[in-house]
Amino acid sequence: MSEEIVTSLPPAVPLATAAEVEPIVARIPSVPRLKHTIIEPRSGWRMVDFRELWRYRELMGYLIWRDVKIRYKQTVLGAMWAIIQPLLMMAVFTIFFGRLGGMSHSVKGSYPVFVFAGLLPWTLFATAVTQAGQSLMANANLVNKVYFPRLILPIASMGNGIVDFGVSFLMLLVLMVWYGVGFHASLLLSPIFFVGTVLTTVGFGTLLAALVIVYRDFRYVLAFLVQIWMFASPVAYPVSVVAERYRALYALNPMVGMISGFRSTLMGEELDWTSVTVSTAVMLIFLAAGLLYFRKTERRFADIV
Repeated sequence: MSEEIVTSLPPAVPLATAAEVEPIVARIPSVPRLKHTIIEPRSGWRMVDFRELWRYRELMGYLIWRDVKIRYKQTVLGAMWAIIQPLLMMAVFTIFFGRLGGMSHSVKGSYPVFVFAGLLPWTLFATAVTQAGQSLMANANLVNKVYFPRLILPIASMGNGIVDFGVSFLMLLVLMVWYGVGFHASLLLSPIFFVGTVLTTVGFGTLLAALVIVYRDFRYVLAFLVQIWMFASPVAYPVSVVAERYRALYALNPMVGMISGFRSTLMGEELDWTSVTVSTAVMLIFLAAGLLYFRKTERRFADIV
């Protein structure tokens, strides 16, 4: 038995003319052309974008809080270490520099208070600069994966030093009462030198953070540099032991003016304006140089970290 398969075709559809198609096409909304954005690193020197830093302020606050928690996590004494360390350093300096070295005769008032007042800004500077110099290496995974202003890392790493400074400052007030050092109206000027110390730290911290990434040798130089720097600063001795004709040259170390100025405001002594003026000028130069160099090399961090 045979079956017959009949295939029926639909009738042919007449083609539309151009006159009929044009009104229809005109009613179709035009599709916008896609724009291509090419992200390239900027060349040359760049200024700091403070508005961008402000937008990322919550990230900076989180990083500061994280570092403070990690610093004192699983410690028995916790924040007491911020007091114990300068107290032990004060005892060592008092014995070797004050008594054996005869430096206590060059100081008006209590030598232990003199040393402790000098240790506060120095410890803030040394701690913050060391941590800022290692901040980019310590957060390499964050730098490689997420965009944010890299300047946040060295600045946030200074939070530990500022917290320790606040705790130690309370201990300094107790020592002033214990040793009978009177409180003077000049004490109100001490925040100026605290801010100066922080700005000095920002300048050198950002500069070293960029140098450690670009030139890895600075990782090994950093600790040695901070140790030598302490003895080149008036922590255990007054500026007056330096001959007057060399004080301007000596004050090229910006911590000379910050330490001596901070201590003078606390102990009611006359400020050494030569040291303060020269150190402030050098501090501003290094602050600008550190920030500009950091911004210039920032575009290469993700590639070389």
